[in-house]
Amino acid sequence: MARALVGQLLVHDAPGGLTVGRIVEAEAYRGPEDRAAHSYGGRRTARTEAMFGPPGRAYVFFVYGMHWHFNVVVDAPGRPHAVLVRAVEPVRGRELMATRRGIDPDRVELTNGPGKLCEAFGIAREHYGADLCTSSLFLAAGPGATKIEKSPRIGIDYAGAWAERPWRFFETGNRYVSKRPRAKVGRR
Repeated sequence: MARALVGQLLVHDAPGGLTVGRIVEAEAYRGPEDRAAHSYGGRRTARTEAMFGPPGRAYVFFVYGMHWHFNVVVDAPGRPHAVLVRAVEPVRGRELMATRRGIDPDRVELTNGPGKLCEAFGIAREHYGADLCTSSLFLAAGPGATKIEKSPRIGIDYAGAWAERPWRFFETGNRYVSKRPRAKVGRR
């Protein structure tokens, strides 16, 4: 599902205005067996409950005491698998995104990371568990991606071997991708 989301549209029809972005980067998290997933080991808490619900729901969580991150729940009820949307390319509502972020609308930092895109789109606690088919926050068919690459996920070194799984998918060459893949270091 992470690969399939790249090239699709994230839409938020909020009272302040409409924002639309084409997803250019997403990471998969594979529930209880994935040491990087919030549901690792079957951890079921108030924070993770949305991941155990039906697919097509928003799993929104707060990190570092300052940023929201948006995930799409992608498996059957009871199977807490989700995809983190890491970056989008602005399509519509760029000025509103810039106002929310307090930066120039042409800067790549507008939406090139999970916390940045949530701020730009006005995604926060109230979207936790939202049905992404019937709420003001939803996914729509997009034009797809020209070419998709994969790499290990970002910022989960604590997950041991799970950190090396190639479950991060991104559009090749898109300037809104949050971070370029790490260079592989060969043996000498």
